[in-house]
Amino acid sequence: MTNTTQLFHRTGLFITVFTTGASVMVIELLGTRMIAPFYGASLYVWSSLISVTMIALSVGYYMGGRWADTSKRTGLSLIIALAAIFTLLIPLMTRTVLLATDPLGLRGGAFVSALILFSPSLTLLGMVGPFAIKLATSQLEGVGNNVGSIYAVSTLGSVVGTLVLGFFLFPLLGSRQILIGTGILLLVLALAIAVYEQKKLHIPVAIMPSIVLALIGLALLPKIIGAGHGYTGGNQFQVQSERESLYGWVRVIDQKARDLRLLTSDASTIGASSISDGQSRLSYQDIVGLIPALAPKKMTRALIIGLGAGHMAKVLHDRYGIVTDTLEIDPAVAQAARDYFGYQPTGKAIVGDARYEIRHLTGPYDLIIHDCFTGGSEPSHLLTVETLAQLHGLLSEQGILALNFVAFAHGEHANALAAVSKTIAEVFPLQSVFISEPGRDFNDFIFLATKTQPIDLDAKALLPSQSAWLKERVFPVDNRNGVLLTDNLNPLEHLQTAKAEHYRHVIVDWFGPELLVR
Repeated sequence: MTNTTQLFHRTGLFITVFTTGASVMVIELLGTRMIAPFYGASLYVWSSLISVTMIALSVGYYMGGRWADTSKRTGLSLIIALAAIFTLLIPLMTRTVLLATDPLGLRGGAFVSALILFSPSLTLLGMVGPFAIKLATSQLEGVGNNVGSIYAVSTLGSVVGTLVLGFFLFPLLGSRQILIGTGILLLVLALAIAVYEQKKLHIPVAIMPSIVLALIGLALLPKIIGAGHGYTGGNQFQVQSERESLYGWVRVIDQKARDLRLLTSDASTIGASSISDGQSRLSYQDIVGLIPALAPKKMTRALIIGLGAGHMAKVLHDRYGIVTDTLEIDPAVAQAARDYFGYQPTGKAIVGDARYEIRHLTGPYDLIIHDCFTGGSEPSHLLTVETLAQLHGLLSEQGILALNFVAFAHGEHANALAAVSKTIAEVFPLQSVFISEPGRDFNDFIFLATKTQPIDLDAKALLPSQSAWLKERVFPVDNRNGVLLTDNLNPLEHLQTAKAEHYRHVIVDWFGPELLVR
């Protein structure tokens, strides 16, 4: 080859491995968004996706090396065209695969569904690197430079793909649209390489397989684009709104027969109200609504971490005149609370990550409500000594921290409850715990923590009936065997495995699995 031809050849290889490297990360990262609505965005889903990606790439590297040694420098276009087709099939197959793997449970279902959906395309993309190295190497001299250059460019593509996806594409487009776009981009790349293989390498029929696969992909596009749409819940449930965000698949779902409107994020219910009057239907919020009456002095300023449907902010304002700042990580949740649940901010309405935003807040607050429950996984970084110490600094001297935590009350699965209690006790000298629905093992638990004064259930601001109602819900927690949760050591998600499994079964039994897949 002439120097110009060699430069063109090498540039083409770099473009190829850059694009396929970016595609690997796009598929891996979007994999969690495809599976999370059904299995939750838990550590198990992330572990499954990362494991499947590593397995697929390992197999791809091996197969790519074998194919490169036996194919006489042809077939790269076919590999990429096949990767494109399998990428395009992911949105089409997601519903079927998730429903089929449901009997395997949270961990088994997440892993097997990831293996079926993503390993074919990732394996084929893994084959590109070894093949490109073979095409870049004509003699033994310089092989190290070629290998290093190919993998450096591929890794750079992965970095750029990750940043472009997270910073630009995902806030604007849904995960299905991005996957379809990735598949089409790979098809175009495969056709370009096929033309090169045919003209420059003098392989007369090199372009035909890629053309055939491209035609198949185009024929499937209408069906792929329509996949996951059109299911509104049937006669029992009606989906009023849905929006995909960086943090979850946020939906507003009505069950008119029960006069019930739900706000969900992936497979978690984070808000519930009556359709007719907009009143909250989450029983633990009845406890939270009485907290200002327990305070030794009038509360004027509150902070809610985890907005949900916004009911607690409304109660604090309407009942007690408290100005409430709210902190919610997901803009889609904040918008749904305004549009469908009547939430109106009375203080700052902050959208951002709690650990970051808390550092920039100015106290003191008389009441801080920490309500960041999700069904699939706990926001473990918000339940550590370090986070609670930050909240301690924002709380007034006679203020109250209220923390909602979903867990089992008894047995070995109650270790998570003990861990949270022990962690709160490390920061706050006084705490009281209330159970939302006495007599049930799986429950909402409300921790009330204070700096100087214990909670007085006989406070003058409480009606006798309210005082008796709260006393019935006092729940003693033995935290002696609890694990202290810190930023360094935080096994909370592992401790909550049984909770995640149980909660998912409750949601699937209620909604039915079809309503939880896209």
